[in-house]
Amino acid sequence: MLDTTQSDAAPAQDEPRGCLFALSQPPLMIFLAVIGCLLLMGALHDLLLL
Repeated sequence: MLDTTQSDAAPAQDEPRGCLFALSQPPLMIFLAVIGCLLLMGALHDLLLL
């Protein structure tokens, strides 16, 4: 059977999670990558083609 007892090394569930936890989420990183690519494409268009 699985041991379901909590050990002392397990983090408490009440601790606030920081910004690095939020940035480690794949949907957020995909969203930020798409926005970054759009901004980069717009900047390159302004610099090189206009």
